[in-house]
Amino acid sequence: MDLTHDDWSAVWLTLKLAGLVTVLLLIVGTPIAWWLARTRSPLRSVVGAVVALPIVLPPTVLGFYLLIVLAPSGPVGRLTEALGLGALPFTFPGLVVASVFYSLPFVVQPIQNAFMAMGARPLEVAATLRASPLAAFFRVALPLARPGLLTAAVLGFAHTVGEFGVVLMIGGNIPGKTQVLSVQIYNHVEAFEYAQAHELAAGLVAFSFLTLVLLYRFGGARNTSGFGS
Repeated sequence: MDLTHDDWSAVWLTLKLAGLVTVLLLIVGTPIAWWLARTRSPLRSVVGAVVALPIVLPPTVLGFYLLIVLAPSGPVGRLTEALGLGALPFTFPGLVVASVFYSLPFVVQPIQNAFMAMGARPLEVAATLRASPLAAFFRVALPLARPGLLTAAVLGFAHTVGEFGVVLMIGGNIPGKTQVLSVQIYNHVEAFEYAQAHELAAGLVAFSFLTLVLLYRFGGARNTSGFGS
């Protein structure tokens, strides 16, 4: 493979971004999925719709509004400036925040489906054994939902790797800092460097195909990754 230094830098930055975002998504998305699976609140449909918005919104629309919110004049931007953290747009932390929002439904919904498929019986049995709700969650619910968690982690990672519109809006195109793999492919195409673009794009196609094969091979995608159920 005849990849440039910028190409390898984009590959490394993409893997670093996807790994960090996947961990954060599992931490943030699991309690949201648990609440959506268990609650009878009238707000359930509203929260579910907000979580699922990135599936139907154009990435540039989501990126535009995130840019407004995270900008120095926006509410989050003013807060980060006041805390001495600086502005988030066009930085790696800004990419992380945007990617968490963009990939959230691909993590929440498989875990939610796994919790719903589990049913109430295991938790009722745990309650009869005097397990606290927190203990039942960690010792019963999470182990039973493991296939959904695995599917969510793989889908969240793969979806973050393939981002383009949101990361371009929030991160721009700064080599070594915000220039991820999808943006680097775009750069090669713009420069009519089709051979280099093909190498990177073919790698993404192979990665995406292998991801789906593994999901279907182990049955997780078939059982727990359906959206909107």
